[in-house]
Amino acid sequence: MEAREIFAKARDCAMLSREEAYWLWERADLAELAAVADEVRRNVVPDPNVVTWQIDRNVNITNVCISGCKFCNFHCKPHETERAFITTVDEYRAKIDRMLELGGDQLLLQGGLHPRLGIEFYEDLFSTLKRLYPSVRLHALGAPEVSHIARVSGLTTRRALERLVAAGLDSLPGAGAEILDDEVRRAISPAKPSAAEWIEVMHEAHLMNLPTSATMMYGHVETPRQRIDHLLAVRDLQARCPQGNYGFIAFIPWIFRSQGTRLEREGVVSHFSPTEYARIIAVSRLVLCNIRNIQASWLTVGKATAQVALHGGANDMGSIMIEENVVSSAGAHNSFDAAGIRQAIREAGFTPRLRDQLYRLRDDSVAVAE
Repeated sequence: MEAREIFAKARDCAMLSREEAYWLWERADLAELAAVADEVRRNVVPDPNVVTWQIDRNVNITNVCISGCKFCNFHCKPHETERAFITTVDEYRAKIDRMLELGGDQLLLQGGLHPRLGIEFYEDLFSTLKRLYPSVRLHALGAPEVSHIARVSGLTTRRALERLVAAGLDSLPGAGAEILDDEVRRAISPAKPSAAEWIEVMHEAHLMNLPTSATMMYGHVETPRQRIDHLLAVRDLQARCPQGNYGFIAFIPWIFRSQGTRLEREGVVSHFSPTEYARIIAVSRLVLCNIRNIQASWLTVGKATAQVALHGGANDMGSIMIEENVVSSAGAHNSFDAAGIRQAIREAGFTPRLRDQLYRLRDDSVAVAE
């Protein structure tokens, strides 16, 4: 297999074969790989000198979850009544008001697989928030949550999504993808919907022209080839999106953090490598030839590594995340305010531009330092 031929295909944004994608991970020189990924980034983004970022707030709808994810310290079982919560409307109002003061325009709403919360609960929540804050976008749930809501409500995936959109859902995060391999999923989240169910929800969303994103949590029990298989599954799903529909707007890979998790107690400990992350970003850029935006996960890898990723395929720094509870509870303690993320982007040699979820540029003057 010739490196020159593979990189030529990648530069042309042609779909790489599985073996070619494996070769990029296993044998490509990292410096050359990153350089080609940066070249492709420059060719596909609107302005190669710009790195985008966002202001939103991550609010957890509930911490009750029956998926049994061994990497999550945040969730609790339904019977743990002293820990269990469902966020109230008054709490939402306080959180949203503060987000708006800081220039945010979106709520990232995530919870868990609550056994007693069906479609009517989410319809009421979304419609209430939209009535109180019509301009705030709801980037909410995730494919496993949608699949679970549909199941407990006796609905098809499509009908559940239609009702959620009618109630105010604006876009669907890529949460819950982890690694799209059922062997891996059984090992790390035994009761979570399968890889096929995640794909089904996202495909229905794409048919409805509901904007979505895709993620990958790596660095636990998966093999390197399973990571590549995950990328190929995301790419192939995007290829099924009807022409002109949003599909996956962005891809965000992030590293598993093990601190205090059940996986850590079972002997699975996270080992962060900046060079491995650089390879993940570069390979993602070249394999995901049909997804324009690749995000650097500063929350899990830190400022310096995220800055390097901007020169190896990534074009976005994500959100300042005014609130985040799940990943931080497992040892990710990096943080940014508006001034800090702008400065980090400038230090990397780019111009920072505030965006919304659809990657439309916003007026940067709305952003306020915390």
